[in-house]
Amino acid sequence: MKKYLLTFLTLALAIILAACGGNDEGTSSNEGGESKEIKLGATAGPYSDMLTKAIIPQLEEKGYKVDRVEFSDYVQPNNALNNGDIDANLFQHSIYLETFEQQNDMDLEALISVPTAPMGFFSEKYSSVEEIEDGATVAIANDPSNAARTLLTLQAQGLIEIDPNIDELTASEKDIVKNDKNLVFQPVEAGSLPRQIENADVAGVPGNFALAAGLDLMNAVFLEDMNEKYRNVVAIKAENKDSQLAKDLVEIIESVEYEEVIDKDFQGFSKPEWMVNR
Repeated sequence: MKKYLLTFLTLALAIILAACGGNDEGTSSNEGGESKEIKLGATAGPYSDMLTKAIIPQLEEKGYKVDRVEFSDYVQPNNALNNGDIDANLFQHSIYLETFEQQNDMDLEALISVPTAPMGFFSEKYSSVEEIEDGATVAIANDPSNAARTLLTLQAQGLIEIDPNIDELTASEKDIVKNDKNLVFQPVEAGSLPRQIENADVAGVPGNFALAAGLDLMNAVFLEDMNEKYRNVVAIKAENKDSQLAKDLVEIIESVEYEEVIDKDFQGFSKPEWMVNR
């Protein structure tokens, strides 16, 4: 009987200790029951660096255990977010996000915009807009949103004119109504644009790809004057937009500490209006 009693007491004690351990402050969940072990995704380059330097340290201070996942294209980060393989991502502007989720029947949400590297127009042949010659070749992104950005920037530089009656955010080559220098456009995949600098006379390179390729934005012939809708955003599944993680991400990005890191390590990035005007 003593043997059975000892065994029973040992099992009871183990159950009690396990229950206490489940309520310990070291739990991997927050007060709302959400897991504090999370995965954040970004394309390799400046936005992966932004996670590492400006966002993840503050998340870890809040008790999160963060795994950063890097992607090499613009498709998988949203697929992974939609599938639940990651909890949030940072790599895209709001127009791309809206278009992608509509085309792929997803319900994703932009939480907040962040400082974003502007598109740079690079050339090994020209050092100013005035030098661009008649018939010059211009490499541009072949996806609709980045192509529109390129054309709008060329218009801002006085090189082309776009039909004023169309939605400028959807502008394409067919909407060009004036091209006095007879520029020849060469659409290519956005990620390959840095390599086109030596092939085309001018290449319009989205800022993230420019920086990932080691280009200095300050060496561009000219830079994009960025529309707010082209600023990158932190995205999350719409069903999680009110989660504690979503609230913590917004709080961190709105913090003074976050902006201090941006000013130190992301010089040249264009800040969103909410940050400039606060």
